[in-house]
Amino acid sequence: MENRMVKFYSKESSRAAIHAIPGHFATSHSHINYYIDITSIKTRVQEAKEVARVLFHKIGHLTYIDTIVCMDGTAIIGAYLAEEFEKGAYASTNLHETIYVVEPELNNNNQMIFRDNIKPSIENKHVLLLSATTTTGKTIRRSVEAIQYYGGTVESVASVFSTVGQVDAIPIPIISVFTEADIPGYAAYQAAECPYCAKGHRIEAMVNAYGYSQF
Repeated sequence: MENRMVKFYSKESSRAAIHAIPGHFATSHSHINYYIDITSIKTRVQEAKEVARVLFHKIGHLTYIDTIVCMDGTAIIGAYLAEEFEKGAYASTNLHETIYVVEPELNNNNQMIFRDNIKPSIENKHVLLLSATTTTGKTIRRSVEAIQYYGGTVESVASVFSTVGQVDAIPIPIISVFTEADIPGYAAYQAAECPYCAKGHRIEAMVNAYGYSQF
């Protein structure tokens, strides 16, 4: 698969890029014709820092930001994003006058939970939700609902790559560095409507924001 990998640069920065592999892949919610690989962004300091800088400028001013909740292994990006906010003029309710950067735990039902020691970082806090890739918005919706359940207020939602600009019933835009417009021909389908399946093409791999598992 890797020999088919292509690289796409952000319109905002030549130092921010994602990799994509064309093919027939399945996520937990859809079938897609490109696997979006942002491993380098999540693991390389300079790339994580640059993506955080781009996100910060695209998000714009937030009146309050107390906590960044990092999904899908985006904690390094989240830390640099917090640093960008702390460099700028922002307000926080945190007594320590710094932003919390936390990762949620997922239980056996794939539900987001925060243990008692992490709850104070969410309850009555102004939260920015950060994810790696967003294709249908279902995970974003569940995550926002979970943060609200634990008493947090979601002020902004950000994703490194997203094919949706907003999630139904949640009046918060999804800010992203990359969209499907950056990947020529990118498409996502409901499993029952997938043209690759209709033609009998086998799924090459199960994919998520952490990586892929080939069949």
